[in-house]
Amino acid sequence: MINIPGHERADHPARGTAGAAARGAADPAVSGRLPRGVHIGYASGSLATGTFGTVPGLLLLPYLTDTMGVAAGLAGLLVLLPKAWDVLVNPVAGRISDRWGGRRPYLLGGGFALAVLFAAIFAAPAGTDAGAAAYVAVAFFATATAFAFFQVPYVAMPAEITDGYAERTRLMTWRVAFLALAILVSGAVAPLVVSAGGEGIPGHRWMGLFCGALIMVGAVGAYVGTRSVAASPVRESEPSLRAQLAVATGNRPFRLLLTCFVIQSAGIGTMLAGVKYFADHVIERPGDGPTVLFACFVGPALLVMPVWRRVGTRVGKLRAFVWASLIFAAGALTLLAAPALPPAAVYLVVAAIGCGYAGQQVFALSMLPDCIAHDTARTGRRQAGVFTGLWTAGETLGLALGPGIYALVLQLFGYVSSASGEAAAQDGTARLGVLLGFTVIPSVLVGLAVLFMRGYDLTEDRLYGTSHVVAEGRPAG
Repeated sequence: MINIPGHERADHPARGTAGAAARGAADPAVSGRLPRGVHIGYASGSLATGTFGTVPGLLLLPYLTDTMGVAAGLAGLLVLLPKAWDVLVNPVAGRISDRWGGRRPYLLGGGFALAVLFAAIFAAPAGTDAGAAAYVAVAFFATATAFAFFQVPYVAMPAEITDGYAERTRLMTWRVAFLALAILVSGAVAPLVVSAGGEGIPGHRWMGLFCGALIMVGAVGAYVGTRSVAASPVRESEPSLRAQLAVATGNRPFRLLLTCFVIQSAGIGTMLAGVKYFADHVIERPGDGPTVLFACFVGPALLVMPVWRRVGTRVGKLRAFVWASLIFAAGALTLLAAPALPPAAVYLVVAAIGCGYAGQQVFALSMLPDCIAHDTARTGRRQAGVFTGLWTAGETLGLALGPGIYALVLQLFGYVSSASGEAAAQDGTARLGVLLGFTVIPSVLVGLAVLFMRGYDLTEDRLYGTSHVVAEGRPAG
């Protein structure tokens, strides 16, 4: 049975004198409720993370198979390897941001590099030959590195600008709302920009510039919007990367949450990679299909954010997270009937999946700072960058595995690539692969991953109880 956290209570004793001592909370910006401007400013950074997390997963695989003429299996490898590289570089970025320069400078520097390099991925200066595919891979590698130095410090910030259990959920609600907005704008508008730009290589070049500008807006917004918040003071960190990783993996709640989230990210990435293929070959709407699917996925997600926050307050973060995951999994499995359903029914199911996705993100991202705060209270050392480095590395790996899994399914089911800029006609077997990769695989990965949360027991009582013990100078249990 899954252990369920208690309700979030505003009158928890750790919010009083002992709690303040435990948190070193002389600054109300750290201990109290954050201003609305900080919520919005911090959350705007998700315009950058959402765009990079969405568009390559949505359009890069079809760009390689249907514009560059790259075989599906090789295309999947070209999408997978640069993002898998982040598994190595993200912990390094976390350690560097723990030690040098604080978090905010990385938002600006990493964000600028990310914006420029993202546009370069789709510049295609060498046409559609083998050299062009190699260029895409190299540009994607560089972009993934820049993303690590933006995302890791960005994700580390909530654990340092507030230590309120419920406040983290509020901050993450804003962040996921902006993330959903970024997914909507980048995922729904990017295909339209490709079409308006003339399809093929010219259209993708315009799309790269559009997304690069969106990333820059998000990076600058996060940098400026958090300028008034004083982060918690730097504390002693572990002396080596190996020691830091050992501490992070020794944090049981974090380990369970990370494992679940990586598997779920692979499922989400698989579905994301299949959107254009699903629109082209299952519901047979190659023109506006991807845009409508994204609007149906993200639009309801924006509306249900406040609902999920109330649900989490009422039943606990973990239970709400499990409910959201099961909604996603059930919806994805229902889409197996899409060939026999009218388009309106398909879009309604996609909207339900989007509601589940919104809850997954809100509660996973609000439990992450809890895990970091638990470790800080237990050890007295500030290591948020290491935890978020591992987290973003795992998330990036999961999202990278998604297109790789989907491309493998396409290859196994005989999908035919094209260098014309338009998808080639596919036989019944290939269309079946398109459908299974978009429905069954994401459902299984997202649904079964919640089993890893059976041992997660980081409740509000336990979190602030640990802080109270450390504040009194006794070893934490």
